[in-house]
Order: sequence, then C-alpha cells, then structure tokens
Amino acid sequence: MLGRLLILLLSVLPKHALSRGAGWVATRPIPRPLRARVHRGYSRVFGARPEEAALPLEEYPTLNAFFTRTLKPGLRPVAAAAIVSPVDATVGAYGVVQADTLVQAKGRDYSLTALLGDRELADRFEGGTYTTLYLSPKDYHRIHVPLAGDVTAASYIPGELWPVNVAAVASVANLFAANERIVVELDAAGGGHLAVVAVGATMVGMTRLVFDDLHTNARRRELQRRRYDPPVHLGAGDALGHFEFGSTVVLVCSQEAGTIEELALGATVRMGERIGSPARPA
Repeated sequence: MLGRLLILLLSVLPKHALSRGAGWVATRPIPRPLRARVHRGYSRVFGARPEEAALPLEEYPTLNAFFTRTLKPGLRPVAAAAIVSPVDATVGAYGVVQADTLVQAKGRDYSLTALLGDRELADRFEGGTYTTLYLSPKDYHRIHVPLAGDVTAASYIPGELWPVNVAAVASVANLFAANERIVVELDAAGGGHLAVVAVGATMVGMTRLVFDDLHTNARRRELQRRRYDPPVHLGAGDALGHFEFGSTVVLVCSQEAGTIEELALGATVRMGERIGSPARPA
C-alpha cells in the first residue's frame, strides 16, 4: 500500500527536477572532519559496506564520491571464460526473449524494441536470454563489462524517472522502457551481441559512461545516438560506467554470444561472478 501511494504521489511531482536536486545535494562538499561519520551513517542506514571502499572514508569529499566508490583490489574477481555479472545487484527477472517480449514482473511484460529504441537491434536478440539486475542504495554502484568485446554504439533515450524498486516494478506498466536509460551495444569477441541497458530512476542524480560524456537526467531531454569507429575494445570486468545512487541494469545476450544461465528471482549476484556461458571462447 505504501509503495502504491508513493507511485501516486510521484505521478504529480517533477521527478527530473527532484532527481537533479538529489544529485546537487550529493555533490555538496562535506567538511573533512565529518566525512567518515557521514559515510558510516549512510552505510548503517542502507546496509552498505564501507570496509570494501578503496580509500579511507575521509578521502571521499561528497556523498556522490562515496556512492560511486571503487573497491579494494581483489574484492570482485572476474570469472574466466564466462559471461559475468556487470554489477552487484539483486535479480529481478530472468528469461528468454520471445516475440520481442521481456518480463518485468508477474503479469507485466514489455517490449525489447521499446527498451532498446531500435527494432533492428532488438531482432538480433530474439531467442536470446536476459536478466534484470536491481541495485539498491547499499550496493556498489559501478557497472562493468559482462563479456569481452567491442562497444560499437551507445544511446541516451530520454523518458520518465519512476522508481525501480519492487513496488514500482509491480505497479508501473512498461517501467524500464518508460524510464530514461543508456543503451550500450557490445559485439562479443567470440561473436554475437550483448546490450547493457542502464535504467535511470527517481533520485538517481545521473548515470554516466566511462568512455563517453553521455549521461541520463540531461537538461536537454533529446535522443542521442553515438557510433564508435573504431569501436571501444573492453575486456570482461572492465569499467563501463556508474550510477550516481542506485538503479537497474537490463542485460540482454544473443544466442550467438552465449547464454545467461537461469537466475533465481531475488538472488544476489556480485560483479565479476559467473552468470552465463559464452558461445565461443574469446
């Protein structure tokens, strides 16, 4: 009931302005003597693990710097010869792409074409596998490459900024295709294609890429498509981007690239953990 009331309230509030405001607050400098206390307080409230941070807490000058922290070396080993999880997250959905359809939640489907904003691209994934990975405020917020290959294109698709929590996923039709997002297209080194879709959400300041200045929650809410020639070559586990707070990644894999193995709803995955098998070794 509380979740539905929140959705109703957000339907009449300026979600983009609220999210930009949250981003502004998160980038305000914290006096150095208070930084460790603030970041530990955030961690206690949301369940984050400050001990995993690569730097001492007083080295993070803002909440945003702590949200987007890197981790101590070796904490997320990348599985060899595997499709790996691009994020630390909770599994929200898993399935096979059938008739251009993905499952959002029980009783709620949506179109892959609508999600990717490109019918020709969506057709490449027919019969392939997908998973939806939800990042909560406690999670590590960086996004990594699930399988070695070449980034050939990226698109910013403007849209809404609904929450992506369980209540919103169950209540808002076509949520992931309605929210603004960045779609990264990857040609796997062993053949086939993957799409990594970083979905924006309420109170997410921005979603950014490491190899381009594309970002969500832009003031000019216009479709932007980038093609890379030469493509951007990245290895499995390499940095792809980050969320400035929490959100959702939808990962889609063509049959030619491999198979995302069945993932239990509600299961926790860590970045670099094996979640599937490539069709051919890179």
